[in-house]
Amino acid sequence: MSNEVRLKISSPWVTYVNKLTALFDADPQIALNVNFDTKGDGPSVVIATNNGDKATALAKVLPEEKKFGNVTLRISIDGPFSNRAFVSVKELFDTLFENSPVYAYSVCPSADGYWFVPITYVVFKNCVVQFFNDNLNDPHGVISTLYQDIAAELFEGFESMNGGGVAYCTDVEVGKLGKPLGEWP
Repeated sequence: MSNEVRLKISSPWVTYVNKLTALFDADPQIALNVNFDTKGDGPSVVIATNNGDKATALAKVLPEEKKFGNVTLRISIDGPFSNRAFVSVKELFDTLFENSPVYAYSVCPSADGYWFVPITYVVFKNCVVQFFNDNLNDPHGVISTLYQDIAAELFEGFESMNGGGVAYCTDVEVGKLGKPLGEWP
């Protein structure tokens, strides 16, 4: 570790792109192209995929732009779009994260009659995500978080198709966590 003192922090649009990268960069079917030019058209990120269903799913869950004060980050999806009409939030997220090493599964227990309001749980792998971000609260400058927290922020404006909710969660290690009274689904 260096004894250099760093007195800078990442701008919020850089942090947002770092979160996009942390969530999607490991997916072999997705590539991110980032331009942090704040002059001219401003910063932008292009998320490219050759998978039409993934491109369509990305366009449904991500905003086209994110405002940070007087700076607007433009987000565009590049790739062929399919005409797929996702019939459920579960199907949408299963398609979006197909073959992604960060994703575990999704479940909609309301379909089984457990809940009054439909809710889809989007479950990510159980691991800590770290990325450099000029974090002054860490000696290495990294942010340590979970995929569920990143997803909750990135998909903040996503409206559920079925009128229910979406919860972003982290999977549990098998055998490490018990169920209260053994009754939880």
